[in-house]
Amino acid sequence: MTVEYFGRIRSDIEPLLPRKAINIVDVGCGMGATIGWLKSRYPGARTTGLEGNGELRVHLETTVDQVHIVDLNGALPDCGSPDLILFLDVLEHLIEPARVLSTLTANLSPDATVIISLPNVAHLTVSLPLLMKGRFDYTESGILDRTHLRFFTRESALQMIGSAGLTVEAGLEAGFGGPLSSLFDKLTLGRLRDRISKQYIFAARRLPGPVATPPIRWGTA
Repeated sequence: MTVEYFGRIRSDIEPLLPRKAINIVDVGCGMGATIGWLKSRYPGARTTGLEGNGELRVHLETTVDQVHIVDLNGALPDCGSPDLILFLDVLEHLIEPARVLSTLTANLSPDATVIISLPNVAHLTVSLPLLMKGRFDYTESGILDRTHLRFFTRESALQMIGSAGLTVEAGLEAGFGGPLSSLFDKLTLGRLRDRISKQYIFAARRLPGPVATPPIRWGTA
């Protein structure tokens, strides 16, 4: 993976961010670029980064208050009670994503926000080759990144998040801002957006009682 990959600022999550955050955890934080951006938005917030690539520690220690270099498929550190926790393009790389999601969100502070982004395997670039050729090929990055261990549609993503005891309240459909996909979206009146959204970004909470399925407020990123 490149510096561009690990150093990307995920400002696309901004519409889903809470008004305030005091204890922020970024799971799979890369070089800490997103945490650095969030620190400017939430001055004084304490930040924790979990990252599997030990070579990035030197970058993280200049930005993140507490750094954990950890294999997310193994034992997980105690991250306290975050009120904002991010899982951005990380769960699809894990053997048991629901376990990691459930464990790291078990002690959320009241009204905490969990933001999760996952690629959409129902995208036309995957579904059309399957329909026409009966095959797909892994790539170096993107939806069919060869390091992905799990693949998600909108529904299976919601099921996985729900299995971790979280309720999705809002979401963003992302990755169809190009001219062709925008035209396709207009011609189909938005009814086939699941086929042109490359990624879903969810905002979830751990609410008292059983996991609910309220209407989700959808936007675009």
